[in-house]
Amino acid sequence: MSETAATPGALDAGGRGIALARLRDFALVPAIVVIAIVGQLVNPVFLQVDNLINILQTMSEVAVLVLAQTLVLIVKKMDLSLESTVGLAPGVAAWLTVPAGATHGLGLLPGGWAVPVTLAVGLLVGVVNALFIIRFGLNGFIVTLGMLIVLRGILTGISGGQTFFQLPGSMLYLGTAQWLGMPASVWVCLALFAVGIVVLGFTSFGRSLYAIGGNVDAAKAAGIRTDRVLWTVIVVASLLAALSGLLLSGRLASVASAQGNGYIFTVFAAAVIGGISLNGGRGSVFGAFTGVLLLFLIQNVLTLAGVPAQWIGALNGAIILIALALSRVTGGKAQE
Repeated sequence: MSETAATPGALDAGGRGIALARLRDFALVPAIVVIAIVGQLVNPVFLQVDNLINILQTMSEVAVLVLAQTLVLIVKKMDLSLESTVGLAPGVAAWLTVPAGATHGLGLLPGGWAVPVTLAVGLLVGVVNALFIIRFGLNGFIVTLGMLIVLRGILTGISGGQTFFQLPGSMLYLGTAQWLGMPASVWVCLALFAVGIVVLGFTSFGRSLYAIGGNVDAAKAAGIRTDRVLWTVIVVASLLAALSGLLLSGRLASVASAQGNGYIFTVFAAAVIGGISLNGGRGSVFGAFTGVLLLFLIQNVLTLAGVPAQWIGALNGAIILIALALSRVTGGKAQE
């Protein structure tokens, strides 16, 4: 009888928990509105269409990387090598397709192979990461830190520390094309986040991610093929990182030997302020999107206000600390 009496209360508590979780997804929307108002007061250029499109385009490459890291963090893993994949994947494609004699290009493949090669490198990096982390049971933080260093070294080696220019048209397309008056990279970014929202919010695969991040043993007991899900997440994250590198290379029409370096700090800042828990099993794709949007809006406001770019890094660190403090206040538990 006591169990029957307790059931409505438990259901009510569960319903309140779901409602609160959904409400947290929109927690940054008021902050975004405030920043937009402040930006307009600082400089009337802020809300002009050209400036907003510029923010979205420069944000799109990092946003795709944030989406990749979000998937990994939800299953309670961490991938530091994503920032190096951003550089190496298009770097290898440029190395193989840029005409011989142009920087360090070999000209071994026609330009049409550039995009498949970029994605193939991302796929390979993801498979290697998953092999070490899942098959051999090694610590994901250490594995991906080592992979970050290896990939960065390979890119420096094949480029000779120089920048690849004269990229084939296939590599430039997504970074330069306009679809319906908006950069193609923005549409690609929005489409990926829309797919992420649907998959994580409305499919059994998405529920599996949260279950694994919450308690992997309980997920196994519930019949979830945890290893298969983790393999998928890690490989997809690396593919997204390669795509992010392709968008960036297309916009800049080059691949620098240091491309992607330092991106991981911005990625974690965006994910944390977007409500993604470093303990796994909590957060949403929409929250991650608002996190990266807020971060880039703030950076743009500071730029328009004439604040030196050197202070942007300090800002990202401060935002992470503030977000951690707020998560303690609102959630009762810090995102350690």
